Amino acid sequence: MDSISFLFFCSITIALQNEDISQPSTETEHNEPTPPSQLGVSFQPVSQQINQIKIIRRCGGQARRHVSSESPLPAETSIVVVVVVPVSSPNDLRILSVYRRHYLPTCNTIPPSSLRNPPQHVLFLKVWKVNRWIVIARFGIFFVFQDSEKFESKNSTKCSERIHRTSLHESTFELLDITFFNQTERVEIEMGVKEFNQPIVTANRKLVASENGGLHNPSYLVFNGHWSSEPAQDMGKKFSYPSVSGVRRPESEEDIAFMSVLELGQLIRTKQISSEELTGIFLRRLKRYNPVLEAVITYTEELAYKQAKEADDLLAKGVYLGPLHGIPYGLKDIIAVPHYKTTWGSGTFKDQVLNIEAWVYKRLKSAGAVLVAKLVSGSLAYDDIWFGGRTRNPWNIEEYSTGSSAGPAACTSAGMVPFAIGSETAGSITFPAARCGVTALRPTFGTVGRTGVMSISESLDKLGPFCRGAADCTVVLDAIRGQDPDDLSSRNTSLDDPFSVDIAKLTVGYLDDAEMEVVSVLRSKGVNMVPFELNYTVESVQGILNFTMDVDMLAHFDEWQRSSLDDYYEAQDQWPVELRRARMIPAVDYVQAQRARGKLIREVKESFKVDAFVGNATDWERVCMGNLVGMPVIVVPTGFKNISNPPSSGTRRRTTITTGIYALPEHDHIALALAMAYQSVTDHHKQRPPIDDLGPNDSIPILQR
Repeated sequence: MDSISFLFFCSITIALQNEDISQPSTETEHNEPTPPSQLGVSFQPVSQQINQIKIIRRCGGQARRHVSSESPLPAETSIVVVVVVPVSSPNDLRILSVYRRHYLPTCNTIPPSSLRNPPQHVLFLKVWKVNRWIVIARFGIFFVFQDSEKFESKNSTKCSERIHRTSLHESTFELLDITFFNQTERVEIEMGVKEFNQPIVTANRKLVASENGGLHNPSYLVFNGHWSSEPAQDMGKKFSYPSVSGVRRPESEEDIAFMSVLELGQLIRTKQISSEELTGIFLRRLKRYNPVLEAVITYTEELAYKQAKEADDLLAKGVYLGPLHGIPYGLKDIIAVPHYKTTWGSGTFKDQVLNIEAWVYKRLKSAGAVLVAKLVSGSLAYDDIWFGGRTRNPWNIEEYSTGSSAGPAACTSAGMVPFAIGSETAGSITFPAARCGVTALRPTFGTVGRTGVMSISESLDKLGPFCRGAADCTVVLDAIRGQDPDDLSSRNTSLDDPFSVDIAKLTVGYLDDAEMEVVSVLRSKGVNMVPFELNYTVESVQGILNFTMDVDMLAHFDEWQRSSLDDYYEAQDQWPVELRRARMIPAVDYVQAQRARGKLIREVKESFKVDAFVGNATDWERVCMGNLVGMPVIVVPTGFKNISNPPSSGTRRRTTITTGIYALPEHDHIALALAMAYQSVTDHHKQRPPIDDLGPNDSIPILQR
């Protein structure tokens, strides 16, 4: 600042008066301030050097002592003693310095009326001049400014640096909502942080945070989504799959591509088609439609043909591994597969190869499934933007798929894979499944192991299948469920067989936003359908999820942020903004959020008086609640409607309509059974998106065969 140098810390000594000031000041904004002479501030002629100025500061009924340099002031210096409130805010000091320069001319008297438009949080009660001292009084709290261009010393530079540092500290305390500490306590905090906290933080960071992604050293603060007090039981037997005899191979590859997993499995089992041939069909479809949908990151062609040949060889020897034997599929590209890139959808990691076999990949490989592609994950599992573009919705390729499991949803919808594995922390299964019109299951938290998968939050992340229908979801879930020895949150869940559930014995609620066709169909199937409302008193559900997700994510990408790699992130308004904000969430408030989460779980458990309920799958409050409590939901297509602002001549593009069927944790079989019952008499899930035939006059160029 050109003519103002602060002497608050540098050129004055602030000492405690001998008088008793144990009681807080009783002055208010409407009272006259105490004159400076009564507060112990002695004004000496400017011709004399001033060695000491005494300032009283009242703070919480106590007087605090701050001592700094006792260097005398130059004789030509003019001093301004300023009284402001609050004293804890350096912003007031900064604003007052500018304010003084503009509004305090060197006149004998300055009436308060001459002070125009002061900052809202800085109001002056009295202004008067003693000799060459200008005094602005409020609440008897004094600061000293020096007005002289000649006083440009090393002390003044150091002083400015100290005041700037103090300003930053004050702002930090305000941001963290811990302004209740007085100045002495804040100094103690700073010293303690430097002496104790920082060495521990540095050591821990070096020990476990030098790698990004959370693939190693998981937190031992394990979330338990198990609602029952009984110990977990063994997983039990495999499900009993329904017979699909009589399936015949269609003539066209298009028809083959849209067959269900169970139907394709029957074709392979009866040797009407080989796994190698089926793999070729889906690889061709992936390569054909990906330029438009931008849904594939890596083709695993060599691996796919190798696995397909192994499946065919086993079958030739009379070994059949089950309904996934020889079935092609895709993995969201946060799931590691040896010798292939695992990019996490981020340009920063686009060349990353993790020679790790993810647990879910191992499970599918042991079931005989064939990996044909690593599918798009939004960058670092956030939304549908990735380093190669933005994934589109096959039902309306003018819009995007939403959600970070964008590739699995789009590819399944377009018949580019029979099924795919995606993930959800906060809507990344439910949102893209609803947008792209596919059936997808977000299972109970802990049902599917996550070793080898990029981690956002150990207490929220879940893996689940995207499929043609609920029966396929059931088959895939059966293959991938079970305890992962390296995932502390995974466990064996004793699910009943969804194919054997007697739905006529169930009571199912429906919310106000449920699709009533689903309610009617289930009622016609003998289900007791009742109006329902899920009640809880916790109002900060969305905030609890954000706190949990963002802090956990930052722990896994601490090095990424500290290295400023977030500057290269594909969407700057997403993770970069959220994780910078997360850096300022105190540990105690993170824990408080988890306590509030516990209260939410207890209240939802108490309110969940039905076997399942039907409601909107993408209601944001419900998405947050469901993920926080570990609740399963299956997204079910229920119809279509016209797109917004369609071409005047018409189009075949559509907006999909879906609903969610929610069940109690570890009751995924209930949701699956209800979804299968609905889909047994409807065909919404069997419809094909109009990628090749948008309409004769649609504005979007039709793909060339």
